[in-house]
Amino acid sequence: MHIHYINRLTGKVEKEEVYYEGGIRFLYGKSFISRTLGRIFLHGLAKWPLTSWVFGKLQQRKASKKKIVPFINLYNVDTSEFLEPVASFPSFNAFFIRKLKPSARPLAEGEKQAIIPADARYYFYETIDERFPFSVKGQNFTLKTLLQDDEKAAKYSGGTLIVARLCPTDCHRFYFPCDSVPGTTKCINGKLFSVNPIAIKDNPWIYCVNRRCVTYLDSNQFGTIAYLEIGATSVGSIIQTFTPHTLQKKGAEKGYFSFGSALLILFEKGRIRLDADLVAATKQGLEMRALIGQSLGVAT
Repeated sequence: MHIHYINRLTGKVEKEEVYYEGGIRFLYGKSFISRTLGRIFLHGLAKWPLTSWVFGKLQQRKASKKKIVPFINLYNVDTSEFLEPVASFPSFNAFFIRKLKPSARPLAEGEKQAIIPADARYYFYETIDERFPFSVKGQNFTLKTLLQDDEKAAKYSGGTLIVARLCPTDCHRFYFPCDSVPGTTKCINGKLFSVNPIAIKDNPWIYCVNRRCVTYLDSNQFGTIAYLEIGATSVGSIIQTFTPHTLQKKGAEKGYFSFGSALLILFEKGRIRLDADLVAATKQGLEMRALIGQSLGVAT
């Protein structure tokens, strides 16, 4: 199985080059070896956060810096977008959490205009239902299990869901989609399974069992938004850089991952109309690669 997505900038379907693809297929594949030996390693990696912690520490060592340029060349990462020169990164992790030039990610303007919150591959679901399992990338889960809060789950019944998968090649910082006042972040402990489509396809429970953080954003235009960061294998940490209970402008930084992971964003029913091209891509069964600051949709 190859991973294909639509590049929003070009409108073309592209094939994704997967970082550590062999390892992911070994752990989550359908072969006999994967379903036996691979599963043993898989549950050890996911259940013991020490493994991911050690991996994260290795990427912070000075010696890891030598991997940066080969990675950039292999995946054709556009260095002209970087705020700091490549030579300034002291480690591989510093490269992953790089900042971009503001000019590289202009923000879609308008008070009622929400923006894409991270460079990522996306699925866009116009309507979800709290009462029944709903499908995301072939997986079933409920809002109650995701949010661990019955009252909040009911609030988003019939609402809109955005799923963002950050790849190793992406900028690992994430941002506020609109002007809003965020509350205090709640962290829900869990496992650290991969969120790569190869893993998600036959493991429909991953988002609801993985470690995750949820912050509720109060917005005049879009109501209350649930903003979740999902932990995953080799994600050393999820860092929140914003100040709670303080107005955050659209495009302000919310935080960053130490490696690749995912975001889930929930809007209440009837509060946003997603851009047509985003919804159309999901209906084709394809992710859409979208960039920070691009149009997400308008308040209704």
